[in-house]
Amino acid sequence: MRLSFPFVLLLAFASAALGQSPAVPVTIPLWTDGAPGSETRRSEPEQAQDYWIKNVHNPSVTVFAADPRHANGASVVVVPGGGHRIIVWTSEGLAVAQALNRMGITVFVLKYRLAREEGSRYSIEGDALGDLRRAVRWVRANAKRYDLDTDRVGVMGFSAGGELVSMLADNKPAAGLPSPRDAVDRESARPDFQIQVFPGPLGVPANAVAGAPPAFITAGSLDQCCAEPAVTLYEQLRKASVPAELHMYANADHAFNLGEASNLLSILHWPERLHDWLLDSGFLDDRSRR
Repeated sequence: MRLSFPFVLLLAFASAALGQSPAVPVTIPLWTDGAPGSETRRSEPEQAQDYWIKNVHNPSVTVFAADPRHANGASVVVVPGGGHRIIVWTSEGLAVAQALNRMGITVFVLKYRLAREEGSRYSIEGDALGDLRRAVRWVRANAKRYDLDTDRVGVMGFSAGGELVSMLADNKPAAGLPSPRDAVDRESARPDFQIQVFPGPLGVPANAVAGAPPAFITAGSLDQCCAEPAVTLYEQLRKASVPAELHMYANADHAFNLGEASNLLSILHWPERLHDWLLDSGFLDDRSRR
């Protein structure tokens, strides 16, 4: 049975009313002994204030498991934005995890190293992208632990996080990647689908769209940063016959997130369009139908 997104929301509210709490999120480092090049800094505390996190030297995923009663085996690695200076943890991380959980998706919100943070020696193409690559592999390596399907691992990026998603999903890997260090590194880092929310310009135009995974892309038409990359990526995927869906919203600017602060009905309801696309694409199919 196909459930509408509002109905899934009602199910979640009903569960809360009955006192059925979701699983407590757990944060897990992506490397046991620290990320390559950052091993000696892995114990440094992160800095957090208001809505953001920075000073990440021990990249990790925070696991938000879907309610077992409607979990469907799909998973998404969520990559918040923040201009590679901060990680917008609340509206582009925690809130997104809760919304995707209501679709039956288990979510892994990524804390990655920040290349443009003051004093940083990290790179976007090496360290930050390496953290996302490791996260996708980590999810596949631990799929049985979370009762997930290894062929329904998606990535979802906001702004700077969308740049990392584009670089991973739509571009060739850089030459000279290090040899696998463990079993996780031997897993595939290719996502099965990508969700781009006002993605930034890095990685677009892409250089390997022919092998890219299906894409859902959304942005605001007034977004001076990220309207053009969204349209450009869509056109590249379309011409390469990669299944792609684009939603551009009139009168919308950057960082509309899940629409919680917008007075535009179209923005308020855009997550429903994502839910429709995920259902139509078969990524939320119940295992009994696979």
